[in-house]
Amino acid sequence: MRSLKDFNQDLIRFLDASPTPFHAVTSMSKQLDAAGFTEVKETDTWVLQPGQGYYVCRNGSSIIAWRQPAVDAAVNLGWRLIGAHTDSPCLKVKPTPELHRQGYFQLGVEVYGGVLLNPWFDRDLSLAGRVSYRTDAGRMASVLIDFETAIATLPSLAIHLDRDANASRAINAQTYLPVVMGQTDEKPDFRALLKQYLEEQGVEQVETVLDYELCFYDTQGAAMVGLKQEFLASARLDNLLSCFIGLQALLDGGEAATGQVLVCNDHEEVGSLSAAGAQGPMLSQWLERILPDVDQRNRSLSRSMLISADNAHGVHPNFSDKHDGNHGPLLNAGPVIKINANQRYASNSETSALFRHLAEQVEVPVQSFVVRTDMACGSTIGPITAAELGVKTLDIGVPQFGMHSIRELAGSRDAHGLYKVLQQFLQTDQV
Repeated sequence: MRSLKDFNQDLIRFLDASPTPFHAVTSMSKQLDAAGFTEVKETDTWVLQPGQGYYVCRNGSSIIAWRQPAVDAAVNLGWRLIGAHTDSPCLKVKPTPELHRQGYFQLGVEVYGGVLLNPWFDRDLSLAGRVSYRTDAGRMASVLIDFETAIATLPSLAIHLDRDANASRAINAQTYLPVVMGQTDEKPDFRALLKQYLEEQGVEQVETVLDYELCFYDTQGAAMVGLKQEFLASARLDNLLSCFIGLQALLDGGEAATGQVLVCNDHEEVGSLSAAGAQGPMLSQWLERILPDVDQRNRSLSRSMLISADNAHGVHPNFSDKHDGNHGPLLNAGPVIKINANQRYASNSETSALFRHLAEQVEVPVQSFVVRTDMACGSTIGPITAAELGVKTLDIGVPQFGMHSIRELAGSRDAHGLYKVLQQFLQTDQV
């Protein structure tokens, strides 16, 4: 089991290397490769060996990784699944984004997910994602790109021109958010600029850029902050933090008779309804390939459990009235069991009890979160996956501040604590 310091250093490297879901899945794939896992393609016939590790990707933005159990073990002991999501709220470049106003080159953006918009202003922004192009030979290809350096910004309007800004400025997503890329005398062609960039990066035979999925991100890297380095500050903690924790638990969990699975889906922030999302068929289709026999598959699921890991709202010292007085999770006080009577979270008394039992075994404290009764509750992939598969489920998360901001904050000890509990979960025969 890795030390807290080593764990957090690896976490920071992962966060910085993963500005988009595509990059996150690539980063996870590299770690799986290094650990001896084998990638299998959805287009191929799978020949799987018990005891071996495998992974499969869809759309380049969702991934399932697992250790293959023997069929009898899968049926009689079930699966231990950890679920998370790879996407985060952000600003995505529109298909025809070019704007030329007052001599400035700007790109129009769409808001992806429930973005906290104010913190996006006055940041050093870069651009990353996937670009699809046609080669000189007339074939289609795709490549991941990351400009890495600051190439854009979103300047605030000076308070002198809006004296009521601190009291009542509302952000119009259409008119306030076009990102400033630079100054020019002519309206640029964004696809032509991407073609030039690809060629400068050594991508050969690019005839024309056909399309792209690109999002802006803050170039400020992840860092430990606080007088005693109590906090981890970064973009995309929701929910790359859980992806990393689940991956490390799988990699360091060792062999077990039960099936060990990590599934990280894209598109959770916009409802999960996609081919690569949790409300799509990816996980069920994977399970059908692993256990084609319907009776065996259903028996296996009845002995299985999913832990849906997605960050929780820590109680903010300036806004403590936004929490139920008995359910305000503190940073660095342990992972949080998320509970909702209306099934916005999938936890129940049995799955919560098992988590508490496992946490006690590794001496990790546990907290609970229930939203105020007079407030609406968010949700996760937990209820979606539970409904799709019929598998018992627990919703948990690391507490954080600033959820859906361009820069979020979590406790520097909580991720490591959850990692220890999830290792125990992957080994347990009690479900």
